[in-house]
Amino acid sequence: MKKINIGNGKIEAPEIGLGCMRITGLDNEKEIRALIDTAMEEGIYFFDHADIYAGGQAEAAFGEAITPSLREKMILQTKCAIHPGTCYDFSKEHILRSADESLKRLKTDYIDILLLHRPDTLMEPEEVAEAFETLEKAGKVKYFGVSNQNSMQMELLNQYCGGRILIDQLQLSIAHCDIMDSGINVNIHNEAGANRDGSVLEYCRLKGITIQAWSPFQYGMFEGVFIGSEKYPELNRVMERMAEKYNVTPNAIAIAWILRHPAHIQAIVGTTNRQRLKDICKASDVCLTREEWYELYLAAGKLLP
Repeated sequence: MKKINIGNGKIEAPEIGLGCMRITGLDNEKEIRALIDTAMEEGIYFFDHADIYAGGQAEAAFGEAITPSLREKMILQTKCAIHPGTCYDFSKEHILRSADESLKRLKTDYIDILLLHRPDTLMEPEEVAEAFETLEKAGKVKYFGVSNQNSMQMELLNQYCGGRILIDQLQLSIAHCDIMDSGINVNIHNEAGANRDGSVLEYCRLKGITIQAWSPFQYGMFEGVFIGSEKYPELNRVMERMAEKYNVTPNAIAIAWILRHPAHIQAIVGTTNRQRLKDICKASDVCLTREEWYELYLAAGKLLP
């Protein structure tokens, strides 16, 4: 498993991380531990959580499945700031309380990375800065980031937070890559050229902020998986051909497409199937050519100017 430097080298991590949103769907603690062990054996020691995953039960199940010695070999990331079905909350009080609750559920003394989950338009950046400083000084959180934020939202936060924002977790896949579409279609009057995120891809590269790709097999927002989908016949045909060439599965090709980008994007995969996870990890050994990358892009129904 290849590694990347997160946040201008502040953290070294595998280029593929395991998202833990669905681990409560496994039968028991033994199955969860087996998934974790498989990930570690494949070089994935980065685990992504959120306080809202299964209402906190995903964190709790993970905490029960690991030992203190195993935890020290991991990078644990979690997210906060969503009140399910109600609102988003970047208040100092909520961030501090959420971090403490995640620490208890994960059965750990510290969180490696804490992300703010979705933008809170009522955010007071001074409060966020105070919360980050409090958590950092207490040794409860080492590093910080955000999820689903645009360039200026991160710029505003970093002005008050002393450049602590190291990560932006964004939905990204071959079939859902608006952050790339807008850059490819600059100065073109079409839907793909609409710049909705403030050139967030280029901004992150300039600022040394690592993009993490969530839902790397989805199209739309949780509309479905494009692998094997009748909606994407040409994409599946091309992926299958490339999978045969590289002796991997189409899942690995989909991840290799993300990893090929020079922004050094980290892919967060959410499978709970151990064999599928092993297959996905082979993406780290695949380096698509420039022509193959664009062929997959076009096969997903994209257009080049």
